Amino acid sequence: MGSEAISVVVVHESYQQAGGEDRSVACDVDLLRSRGHRVTEFRRHNRDVSKYGRLRLGAGTVWSRKSYRSLQTLLAEARPSLVHFHNTLPLISPSALWAARRSGAAVVMTLRNFRLACPNGLFFRDGHVCRDCLKWPGPVQAVLHRCYRNDVQATAAIVAMLSFHRAIRTWDRALDLFLVLSRFQRRQLVAAGLPPKKLFLRPNFVAADPGLGSRAGMYAFFAGRLAPEKGIGTLLEAWRRLNGAIKLRIAGDGPLMDRVRAEAAQNSAVEYLGQLDPSQVCDEMKQAACLVFPSEWFEALPRTVIEAYAVGLPVLAARIGSADELVRHGSTGLLFTPGDAVALAEAVSSIVALPDHGAAMSTACREEYLERYTAEKAYDRLMVAYEQALQGSGGAQGMEGRREVHPGHPAQEERDYSIE
Repeated sequence: MGSEAISVVVVHESYQQAGGEDRSVACDVDLLRSRGHRVTEFRRHNRDVSKYGRLRLGAGTVWSRKSYRSLQTLLAEARPSLVHFHNTLPLISPSALWAARRSGAAVVMTLRNFRLACPNGLFFRDGHVCRDCLKWPGPVQAVLHRCYRNDVQATAAIVAMLSFHRAIRTWDRALDLFLVLSRFQRRQLVAAGLPPKKLFLRPNFVAADPGLGSRAGMYAFFAGRLAPEKGIGTLLEAWRRLNGAIKLRIAGDGPLMDRVRAEAAQNSAVEYLGQLDPSQVCDEMKQAACLVFPSEWFEALPRTVIEAYAVGLPVLAARIGSADELVRHGSTGLLFTPGDAVALAEAVSSIVALPDHGAAMSTACREEYLERYTAEKAYDRLMVAYEQALQGSGGAQGMEGRREVHPGHPAQEERDYSIE
C-alpha cells in the first residue's frame, strides 16, 4: 500500500436496537479516518421501515431502486477506490452492491451473521440450532417456520431476496471480497455455497486498549442480549445450582428481561444491572472474576469475548460456534456443553476454587488480545483485504486516479450521506 491511503465509502443500515454490529461498523470508520483515509458514509436506519407498506417493503428488500440510485449518485461524486458494505437489510438491499460494482470501485462486504445462508441470520429456531436452509429446498422452509420475527411475510421477503440474488449471482459477480469474523463462520458460509476464494478472515477488534483489570470483584459477569439463543435459561439454572457460591451480575436487555428481573428478585446471588453503555461494561469486566458466555447459537465472533480478553478476563463459554476456536480450554477460559447448566455450574466453581488458575488465565487472555485483537492488528488485516479487493477484476479498473489523502495530510471534506 505504501504511503497512499484509500478513499472508502462505507454502507450500513443501522439496527433499531444498537448492538455489537453497529459498534463494530463505527469502530471501522474511526479506524480508517484515524489513519488518514477519506471515508464517506452512506446510511439508512431500520426504524424507517415503519414508513413503508408491506408490499413496498418486501419488494424493496429484494431490490431497492431508491438505494441503487442514491448510492450511484454518491459514488459519482465521491469517486472512491473502494466501497465497504456491512448490513443492507431491509432498506438498502443488495441492489446497492450492483451500484457499487458498476461504479468501477472495488467492493467488499463484512458478514457478521449468517444472513446469506439463513433468513434469520442465526441458524437457530424453536430453541435449537437449525441448518435446514442448507438442505433442499433451501430457505423456502423458513417461510413455513416464520423464521424471521415470527412473521410469514417478512420471512418470505428475505427468502425472495436470497433466492433472487443467488439466481443472478450477486454474491459472486458484484463483490470482490467478503470479510468474515472466524474460521467457523467461513466454514458455514462455504457450506451455504459462497465462493471460498472470496471469504477473507478478519476478526472484530477492541478499538482502544482498556488496560488490564484487577478481577477484584469476585463475581461472574454476563453482558448481552437477553434472548433464548444467548443461553439465558441455562445461565439462570446454573446459578440456582450454585446456591450463592458466587455472585452473578447481568447486563443487557431483550425479550427475557422480565425473567431475569424475576430471578434476581428471588436469588440474592443474581443482580440485574439493566442496559449498560460500553464504558460501563468495560468497568464491570475489569472487576469480574470471569465472563460467562452461555450462547447456544452459532455466534460468528462475539465482541464481549474479545473485550474480556482485552482486560484479562477469563471466559466460560458454551462449546458451540466460534467459541470453540476463540476460547482455549484451560488457557483463556473453560468450555462447557451448550445448554448444560450442571457443566456451567462446575466451570464457575472451578474458577472460584482455584484463584491462581484464574490469574494464569488472565495473563493468557491479555496475551491473546495483544496478539490478535488490537486496533493495529485489525488495521493491518483490513489493508490486506482492501489491497486484495483492489487487485480483483472489479476494483482494478480506473483505480490509479482514485487513491487520495495521504496519511497525516489534511483530509478532504468528509460527508455523511443518508436516505430520508
